[in-house]
Amino acid sequence: MEYRRLGKTTEKISTIGMGTWRIGSYHSREERTDQIRTIRRGIELGVNLIDTAEMYGEGRSEQLVAEAISGLRDSVFIATKVLPDHLHHDDVITACDRSLQRLGVRTVDLYQIHWPNTNVPIRETMSAMEELVRVGKVRYIGVSNFSVRQTEEAREALTRSELVSNQVEYSISNRSVEDDLLPHCKRERITLIAYSPLARGAIPTSRVPKTLLQKYGMTPAQIMLNWATRDEAVVAIPKAARTDHVEENAASVSVRFGQQEYDLI
Repeated sequence: MEYRRLGKTTEKISTIGMGTWRIGSYHSREERTDQIRTIRRGIELGVNLIDTAEMYGEGRSEQLVAEAISGLRDSVFIATKVLPDHLHHDDVITACDRSLQRLGVRTVDLYQIHWPNTNVPIRETMSAMEELVRVGKVRYIGVSNFSVRQTEEAREALTRSELVSNQVEYSISNRSVEDDLLPHCKRERITLIAYSPLARGAIPTSRVPKTLLQKYGMTPAQIMLNWATRDEAVVAIPKAARTDHVEENAASVSVRFGQQEYDLI
């Protein structure tokens, strides 16, 4: 597994993480067991970044992650997110406490604002986030779905902490962040966490160069993940609800392509 620094910190997170959207929603005991087994298999393969949110399954995703990481806390970097409806100061504190309880941990490694809320002053929200850092409930602060302007406003609202990440949609099918957000994150050393890096399953397999598939012995999904994380400022969190998928994802950055090959993709 390949690892990259988180923002300006010395923290190393896996280039390929595990997203847990819809994890925690299941129709049978077997499906639930498979989800836990999949997360644990990812950890075995060196995937240490696990991303969840209080919104996912109304907290059930965090609860399932808690079961999956039982006994493995020191091997994982846990990221979760606070809802935009919970961005007033006291609501942030309460939401974090509830996430900690569901996750079964004392500290969240990365606490992110899930979506911006223009009805709540960002300084109020960031004051609460820094309070959580001060008391040891949160290690690092991030945002999600923030524009360049919103990212800068959030960063400037922090008085003692750095803004380490911005989680946004990014894939070969959705490259809008390349216009301004990705360059901004690179300049300011803010990690871009790419969600839906496999375009929600809409992989354009017919457009993946066959020469690369044959040369590297990779699947189209692996080619897409390798491409999405070609820049050092980017890590990706594909969802993996099955063991074979997490194994496929984890192997996607075992080798790096040349620049001409990335251009070809």
